[in-house]
Order: sequence, then C-alpha cells, then structure tokens
Amino acid sequence: MALEKSTEIRKIEAVGQYRAVQVATDTVVKEDGKELSRSRHRHVLYPHMDVSGEDAEVQAVCNALWTDSIKTEWDKVKDTFPTPGA
Repeated sequence: MALEKSTEIRKIEAVGQYRAVQVATDTVVKEDGKELSRSRHRHVLYPHMDVSGEDAEVQAVCNALWTDSIKTEWDKVKDTFPTPGA
C-alpha cells in the first residue's frame, strides 16, 4: 500500500485592470495509483507581491503580465483595495 500526495496547478487566470493572478491548485492523495481524495485551494497574487516561492509556471505568468506600467499604476491604488497577505 503506497500512498502518494501531489499538488497540481488546475488554473491560472489574470483578472482586472491590474492583472491580479488567481491560482487554483489541487492536492491529490492516491493509494496504489487510485485517487482517494482531492481538495482545492485558491489564492490571489497582486503586482506588489513576491512570487519567488510560487511554481515556475505561475512566476512566468506574473512576470509576463506585471509590466512596469502595471506595477506603477497598482502602487498608486493598492492601499484602496483589501489585499490579504500584503
């Protein structure tokens, strides 16, 4: 009986004027290759956040979307938005 736990990125999407990046990941537990459970977690990243701890695919999306002009505009308004983890 071999248990295996993995994390899979299910969705990466950019939303809004300032390109907030929403990431949905699934945690999957398998026993002998058969899926026993799956749970979904979502989190949102904003242009002022450090994404160095994110998956390489997520980092690439953030780096492509968050141009200097997006970051500059976000810096002007970010305090008016509720941003958990800021």
